[in-house]
Amino acid sequence: MVQKQTTNVPKKFIWSLSDDINQPKKKLDAPIIDLEGFIRGDETATKQASKTLREACHFFSLPPSEKAKAVKKRGSLWGLSVAHADRLTVNLPWKETLSFPHRAMSDGDSVVDYFTSALGNEFEPMGTIYKNYCNEMHKLSLVILELMAISLGVDRSYYRDFYEDANSIMRLNHYPPCDEPNLVLGTGPHCDPTSLTLLYQNEIEGLEVFVNNEWHLVEPRNDALVINIGDTLMAMTNGEYKSCLHRAIVNEKVARNTMAFFLCPADHKVVTPPSEILVNKQRKYPDFTWADVVEFTQKHYRADADTLDAFTNWFWSNAPSKENDAKLKNVEN
Repeated sequence: MVQKQTTNVPKKFIWSLSDDINQPKKKLDAPIIDLEGFIRGDETATKQASKTLREACHFFSLPPSEKAKAVKKRGSLWGLSVAHADRLTVNLPWKETLSFPHRAMSDGDSVVDYFTSALGNEFEPMGTIYKNYCNEMHKLSLVILELMAISLGVDRSYYRDFYEDANSIMRLNHYPPCDEPNLVLGTGPHCDPTSLTLLYQNEIEGLEVFVNNEWHLVEPRNDALVINIGDTLMAMTNGEYKSCLHRAIVNEKVARNTMAFFLCPADHKVVTPPSEILVNKQRKYPDFTWADVVEFTQKHYRADADTLDAFTNWFWSNAPSKENDAKLKNVEN
């Protein structure tokens, strides 16, 4: 009998070998969309992104006592998380993350306030860098949304106006090297429950997307961001545009660092598709708020390939209370 080779990887980090983690992958021929005609100052934004990535690397190199100041509290979206161990017990992701809020229309300065309150006043310069980065990512998101509306044949301002006052999530991801990378995943297969994801990668490969029933590797580019559609925006197109199933693998020798800006609606906004999309079409998803999605994914469900369908079933099972609440908020706005 051939015995399974012993491993130093803790059991709770080991994913099923059927996930073909270590199999050779085709490289995705991802379309590159040049937005230079819409945006001015791209060169400056790129330099800022590079500077911010260096800051991200420095943060994850801090002593544990410093990082402990920002440890995520159970039930909160914000803070430092090691393998999401605050809410998961099996199939843990091989990563550290730091998540913090960006409120586009806030009277205060949400990003800087987070860094100074969680880590101390000496982190104000870092907070300022990330504030500037988040502001640019929000502006870019609105441009993408306007193009998306045009492509769908709906009012070009529909999505842009909806996300003008977005309450978004900024997340810094650090994937340490692993001696046995075929046993672990940096992030398991899932669709983002948010609206848009704007991902900046360093030069280390690791992002894979599921296309035509197989995993494809997305090569990092220092002159481009990876844009993913999430479940909330999929619902806002009534399923016309699909959210992206993806995962992250890890490297045996070097760490991988990424920055993900997750565009999210303001909590009170009711997610609903434009009327032009619904002509002669059945509604696939109910009206809901981003707060409903947060409740579901933080308390009831681990995001995967079926989050939107599972959320829809959960939401309708709690109707009419949630649906009535959403309709009331829609009338108020």
